[in-house]
Amino acid sequence: MSLEQEAKLAANAAFQLPPMGGLVNGATAATRPRMELEATYYDTAQLHLARWGVTLRHRTGETGPAWTLKLPGTATDQTLERQELRFAGDRLAVPRKAADLVRAYVRGRALKPVARLHTSRNPIEIREPDGTLLAEIVDDAVSVHVGRRVTRRFREIEIETKSHGRRGRQALRSAVGRLTAAGCGDEQPMPKLIRAIGARALRPAEVVLPDLGAHPEPAELARHAVAGSVVQLLRQDAFVRLGDDEEGVHKFRVATRRLRSDLATFDNFFDRDQAEWLREELRWLGNVVGRVRDSHVLAGNLQRAVHTLPAEDVALAQPLLTRLRLQARSARVSMLAILRSERYDRVLDGLVRAAVTGSQPPRRGGVRQRRKHRDAMIMNNLVRKRWRGLANAVDALGPDPPDAALHDVRIRAKRCRYTAEAVTPAAGERAARFAVAVSRLQAVLGEHQDSVVAERWLREAADAMPVSRVVAGELIAHQRTERTRLRAEWPSVWKTVSAKRLRAGL
Repeated sequence: MSLEQEAKLAANAAFQLPPMGGLVNGATAATRPRMELEATYYDTAQLHLARWGVTLRHRTGETGPAWTLKLPGTATDQTLERQELRFAGDRLAVPRKAADLVRAYVRGRALKPVARLHTSRNPIEIREPDGTLLAEIVDDAVSVHVGRRVTRRFREIEIETKSHGRRGRQALRSAVGRLTAAGCGDEQPMPKLIRAIGARALRPAEVVLPDLGAHPEPAELARHAVAGSVVQLLRQDAFVRLGDDEEGVHKFRVATRRLRSDLATFDNFFDRDQAEWLREELRWLGNVVGRVRDSHVLAGNLQRAVHTLPAEDVALAQPLLTRLRLQARSARVSMLAILRSERYDRVLDGLVRAAVTGSQPPRRGGVRQRRKHRDAMIMNNLVRKRWRGLANAVDALGPDPPDAALHDVRIRAKRCRYTAEAVTPAAGERAARFAVAVSRLQAVLGEHQDSVVAERWLREAADAMPVSRVVAGELIAHQRTERTRLRAEWPSVWKTVSAKRLRAGL
């Protein structure tokens, strides 16, 4: 997988490409031979991929694998940033790995050709004085074909960085400025497929964050919270499958947890039976993905602890780390099997429906000011309910609470934080400050729970691997030292969180 950073500019047939040398100090421009490219784009009949910002194509006429998948990224000004993957294969069948990576968007729908493009490409290479390729500029004349008939033609100038350092970014900005000054269009960048298909491909994705306006109602906040997590879950799905970035697994798991919490918090605003089913399915999904995420956290924890060992014991710890890697690999295999199941597809379909439709209770009459006051009361009560659950759990703790009790407090803190964040668009800065404070408590108790999990794992590993018992004991001692520190730290964090002034107005 590679990061693609490019800018796309529209040009008319009469546009004259200006000289492109000297975009950065010392850089030269060299024209390369013309290329004739034939591309077939694949999507569902409803263009689910295009509407999510994903493109999947088979293209001939250039070196390298013929299939390209581009996953959605960010677009700012004229710059488009996406993750690009290449796959080998003929045009008649979408590669299985590529189909797997778009499964969350497609969910059982057939992928079929939706557009065929011919591109006459005139490339220009921008190189450093030492010959390093810095960027590539291509002047593309594109024709859209339906059967033997050309239905549309357009011209596009594309600048893509080949070096992601400072000079690469500078070359891209300079090229955009020079081309725009020469007469290129400066509209929002979009893939060729979008230009080729037009309005149908510009329709919104299945799930979009609703516009809340200045005074959102509780039902609108509920849908906004759920939609945000559904979007995150769908966008992270491919990165979870790839396994190259642990952060993708973390974000995916957070989305499942936040969805479970928000569906419970806002249960009056969704179909009760459907929401209950989704929460149970999200528990199942979160547990499966959680085993992979927990292995990541445990590995980082143990790696740090190993560095504290005497030099002669570091090598003795390696069998423990190897055991953990094997377990992590097994957890990943199980997770991928779940992500390729029809049950997972049904869960995603249910989440999309909940995010799109929700359930808005009938609005009562009354003057606008009265309605606003009632809505504020509803939102404040949601936060208060979560807060009372958290405060009662802390009050029930003794002077030396068991690890499980602190873990329960952490879970309640997380739910309280999620609720405060969900109402922040309406409640404003006070809810945001409260959420940040609660997140600190969640973080401290999360580290505490990580040390508990690490000690439990080390004990099990020591029983299974007698040769590693001594070093496992040393690592357990390290975990206990950390836990002692965190137990001493969390009460002061709680004192800040529980201050009445922090909850004023909530």
